Amino acid sequence: MSAFSPEEQKLLIQAEYGQFLREKIKMAPLKGFDVPLEQINPTLKPHTRDLVRWGLAGGQRGIFASFGLHKTATNIEIMRLIGVHRPGLRLIVLPLGVRQEFVREAAKRFTGEYAVKLQFIRTTAEMVDPGVIYMTNYESVREGKIDVALCRAVALDEAAVLRSYGSKTFQEFLPMFESVEFKFVFTATPSPNRLKELIHYAGFLGVMDTGQALTRFFQRDSEKAGNLTLYPHKEQEFWLWVASWAAYLQKPSDLGHSDEGYALPPLDLRVHELASNYDAAGAEKNGQGLLIPNVAMGLSAAAGEKRESMADRVAKAVELVLARAPGEQAIVWCDLNDEQRALEKALAAAGVTVSSLDGSQDPDHREQLMDDWRERRTDVFLSKPVMYGAGPNLQQCQLMIFTGIGFKFADFIQAIHRIFRFGQDGTCRVHILHTEVERAVLASLMEKWRLHDDAQAMMGNIIRTYGLDKLSMQDTLARTIGVQRQVAVGEHFTVANNDCVLEALEQADNSMGMILTSIPFGNMYEYSPSYNDFGHTQDNAQFWRQMDFLTPQLLRILQPGRIYACHVKDRILFGNVTGAGIPTVSPFHAEAIFHGLKHRFDYMGMITVVTDVVRENNQTYRLGYSEVCKDGTKMGVGMPEYILLFHKPQTDRSRGYADTPVTKAKPLCQGDDGTPVDFDRTLPPIPGTGYTVARWQVDAHAFWRSGGNRLLGAAELASYGPAKLAKMFTELSLTNVYDYELHVGVGEHMLANKALPATYMSLAPGSSDPMVWHDIVRMRTLNGEQSARAVEKHVCPFQVDVVDRLILRYTNPGEKVYDPFSGLGTVPVRAVKLRRYGGGSELSTSYFADQVHYCQAAEREISIPTLFDLVALDQKNAS
Repeated sequence: MSAFSPEEQKLLIQAEYGQFLREKIKMAPLKGFDVPLEQINPTLKPHTRDLVRWGLAGGQRGIFASFGLHKTATNIEIMRLIGVHRPGLRLIVLPLGVRQEFVREAAKRFTGEYAVKLQFIRTTAEMVDPGVIYMTNYESVREGKIDVALCRAVALDEAAVLRSYGSKTFQEFLPMFESVEFKFVFTATPSPNRLKELIHYAGFLGVMDTGQALTRFFQRDSEKAGNLTLYPHKEQEFWLWVASWAAYLQKPSDLGHSDEGYALPPLDLRVHELASNYDAAGAEKNGQGLLIPNVAMGLSAAAGEKRESMADRVAKAVELVLARAPGEQAIVWCDLNDEQRALEKALAAAGVTVSSLDGSQDPDHREQLMDDWRERRTDVFLSKPVMYGAGPNLQQCQLMIFTGIGFKFADFIQAIHRIFRFGQDGTCRVHILHTEVERAVLASLMEKWRLHDDAQAMMGNIIRTYGLDKLSMQDTLARTIGVQRQVAVGEHFTVANNDCVLEALEQADNSMGMILTSIPFGNMYEYSPSYNDFGHTQDNAQFWRQMDFLTPQLLRILQPGRIYACHVKDRILFGNVTGAGIPTVSPFHAEAIFHGLKHRFDYMGMITVVTDVVRENNQTYRLGYSEVCKDGTKMGVGMPEYILLFHKPQTDRSRGYADTPVTKAKPLCQGDDGTPVDFDRTLPPIPGTGYTVARWQVDAHAFWRSGGNRLLGAAELASYGPAKLAKMFTELSLTNVYDYELHVGVGEHMLANKALPATYMSLAPGSSDPMVWHDIVRMRTLNGEQSARAVEKHVCPFQVDVVDRLILRYTNPGEKVYDPFSGLGTVPVRAVKLRRYGGGSELSTSYFADQVHYCQAAEREISIPTLFDLVALDQKNAS
């Protein structure tokens, strides 16, 4: 017997649960060391010294300081102090053309007792002295020439250039640097328009697993894999979380210092529209010629437009260069190799000296060309933004020309900030050349610029509000714990807006006839901004820790001998996150089974609900046809859903019956004389008058049946087309002996006729096994009602068919069916409609308001008499 009264036990659980919720507030961990301010190089600016202390204390941080705020000096000082306090190999990874920036900065600010030794290397063999701060280019790391695992500290300078290599390189960098103790990311333009880039930085730094971060903050597009958007209710938390490991600094005053000397120069942006070539307008799909080129162009069309207009754009760029003041230098950006060659020739013909840098040149030759321009031995610096648009400080120049425009805003804005930065003395004149049909591209670029400025301003507000204090951010987020309890009561339902653990504590012992719910699938989805949300967990282990508070309460409130039906689904783990190289599966349903057993439920088996493998692949790319053709071992199988059936032990374990059994009425049978006889007699029952042996067989056993008729041939079936065949094929697979080769043959005939759908599976086999449900209508959820009412849909709705079958199978009329995660109210609503009593709890206030609406509508519906009710009433009155 417990030493605590029931009320004391309840208070104790509430206290322990509250502590658990506070532990869920995760900001970036501190993995560094403290350095007194007096040990930091006094020649650095005050805001730089703040960033150095903050970065060293965190140990794994991003420093996103604006252009001209001394990121180079910050980087060198962090590395210097790590060498003092935590000796080991140190490496700074740089974009092309930047190493001389570090050499100049070291000579200017790091002298005397703060002196550092920098050395540029290309191979691991050169990295031998812990007293040296080594530098290398991204290319050497990407090509495996440098073993970064040997380093104790690594910094990525201008890490945004990784975008140019594609997401694959981003992902490869994560495991490559995993063992490095101190890691830093420096960039002035972490793209707020590409939030996934920030997730990659967090993964690289070790702040949070990329998959976990994507799950926590982003909602997935069910129609297309990789299309992620930030949950609206998670926006504040996301940016506070980012601010806990990344310092967005727009100016020194963001950290309380003077902005004297930090004023951006004027920016004179000039746009030049050139005429398009109407002869190259092309034609519509129907062959009708176009009068002007199509402005809604994609990448391929844009490249074609660039080539068509190259001569005009080169001529205009040369004209602008020649119009510069005497002795003035210029920067000219281009995108195509042919364009660069044409500019070289045209500028040389006009008597203009050029430092033209491209990827085919030796790195040392490129460095020499850049030095020639820096020393004013050449007039024009010519290259591509994708190569030299990030990193180099080119502010000795005030004239910049974009020979063309593209879709990549990050490259565009980085290139502009080579001259538009703190410390620039003159007005920055930026010329943008585009053709008439590229107006939409220009408009898109300008819109992204506006969004970029808005996001930068928001991050500036955060750092001005909280400074570099992580604890004050945690206090703000702690306010999202808890919800003001509301209870809605009807004649046939009681539902609450509350945390499911706290609400379950309010329920009486042995009060529920059934518990039916779809638990969150770990942290696959988050349903609300509250830390009470079970989906807001770090990993499966933390999720099951939170379930440890709920499941004992479910056992307590369920009647002895009754069923707890738990809907779950396994989770896909992507190879680039796990390091496995292939998509694997987290057996979440198996964890759920052992969790239920741990809390003293009996396990009764599971029902499988099949899903559409084609739609699944469109969402995940996990079962890609092309990849399977390359190597069949990469493919697993589609991911079904499961209903796990748990049983609360009955009071009398010597008998197999629940304390209150769920009974089925046997049908009346009819003898030759028309009088009723017992069900157990050999005469057949009257169909539809009760629970028959035939129905019992379907409920309890698998069976297959076949007919003698010939199966339709593959070509005959394929002729029906995907729309009709989707239902027909499933029905045929149930009424005939299954033939695998016929199944494939039908699909191949449809493929030959170009009729095999790519968005859904039109040839899904049916299942005769009652423990495998193939006929669940995926779209039959309360989200249909939500759409009709133009209100927010549930991110993971429960199918009505599943709920109805389980309620009818495992409860008696009038009994209470409870769902601790009731969402839009599918379980209580269906319980009411099936003449049971609905109950549940929901954390989201908006979902709760919707479920109350649906519960009340269900009550009104069952209160309205039908025609059959009126006939029965008349017959009763007549008798």
